[in-house]
Amino acid sequence: MIKLIILDLDGTLIDSLKDLADAANHMRQTFDLPSLSTPEVKNLVGEGARRLVERALPGISPTGQRSGLELFLTYNYDHIADKTIFYPGVRETLERLSGAGLILTVASNKSESHCREILRLLHADTLFAAIMGADSVAERKPSPEPLFHLMKRFDCTPEESVMVGDSINDMKAGKSAGVYTVGCDYGYGAPEELAMADVVIRSFPQLLKILGS
Repeated sequence: MIKLIILDLDGTLIDSLKDLADAANHMRQTFDLPSLSTPEVKNLVGEGARRLVERALPGISPTGQRSGLELFLTYNYDHIADKTIFYPGVRETLERLSGAGLILTVASNKSESHCREILRLLHADTLFAAIMGADSVAERKPSPEPLFHLMKRFDCTPEESVMVGDSINDMKAGKSAGVYTVGCDYGYGAPEELAMADVVIRSFPQLLKILGS
């Protein structure tokens, strides 16, 4: 019996790629670098903002990259939901899962403040019992630490928990934590990143059938 659902955010619940691309290109403009296409930015996503900035600013000094990270985070926070939307059926599915008594949580590699702000602006923050970002605990995905933290907080065993995400970081974290893993093939990760998932879904509402809700 599943009690705890641990959800990735970007590429799983929300399509935030256009806002991430705008923030990355705003940052690159300050270094006189040409803009990246949205597909190019998609390839930079998945390991948190710092890693995205490192990839988006090749050849820039560590000092420059630190400045770039600040620019990226500030711009992204100020424009975090300009173009970001839920994937089809996400809100309705979350409401049904919550109504069924399941514990909904977020474990993202985005900073916690950014996670909370975007969900607040999308009027969905109250659906979650916990919202965790890359800075919420000492280690981020693919470490299982965020998942262990959530299971301990809500007194749930691995057998009662499920990790839902679109990237190899989500799958590795889930497998390391011993929980059931659901891969979302509509997100940002390449198909091979979901090879270790227990099941792969093509749309978020399919989660209802898997969980029997």
